[in-house]
Amino acid sequence: MFKEENVVNVPNRLTIMRIILIPIFLLLLVLPLQWGSVVWLGTTIPVTQVLGAIVFAVASITDFLDGQIARRQHLVTNFGKFADPLADKMIVMTAFILLVNMGAVPAWGVAIIVCRELAVTGLRLIVVETGGRVLAAAWPGKIKTTTQMVGIILLLLNNIGFGAINVPMALIFFYICLFFTIYSGIDYFVQNRQVFADSSAE
Repeated sequence: MFKEENVVNVPNRLTIMRIILIPIFLLLLVLPLQWGSVVWLGTTIPVTQVLGAIVFAVASITDFLDGQIARRQHLVTNFGKFADPLADKMIVMTAFILLVNMGAVPAWGVAIIVCRELAVTGLRLIVVETGGRVLAAAWPGKIKTTTQMVGIILLLLNNIGFGAINVPMALIFFYICLFFTIYSGIDYFVQNRQVFADSSAE
């Protein structure tokens, strides 16, 4: 029977904290806050983007920690299975949409990423419903996640450390992320194509 105390375990608290960080992250980047700019490594960055990058980095760390703790301490719950990937996708999609609004990334690329995430989320639901299995992240998906996290932070920080040498590292990470987004999405569907096989007639 479901126990209430499982909902408030450490991994789920980290997930809830990540969800709470999403509106904070959003407001920092959409409100007309006149907090000035800072110059780091020859790059001028609005303070709001620096704070947004910090909030996003903290959220990314909690995403890593809650999964590690849940698995190691056997604290996996239905709430965690639902909320953890949802919180991850919510803050990443929010970041990419805001970056499109800032003119930092192309809208078509973000549209592909959003469509992939929706498609894979739907696939995960079908896999669980038909086979009771959790669709584990393969290495292309892990590369996708890592590159999108690094890319978003670099984009928020105006390509800090690379602008002076004219290397668009932030966009390079974005396009690597986009490639592995497409590749991993195709890989998920190929590896689980059997779930689309016609069921036997009743």
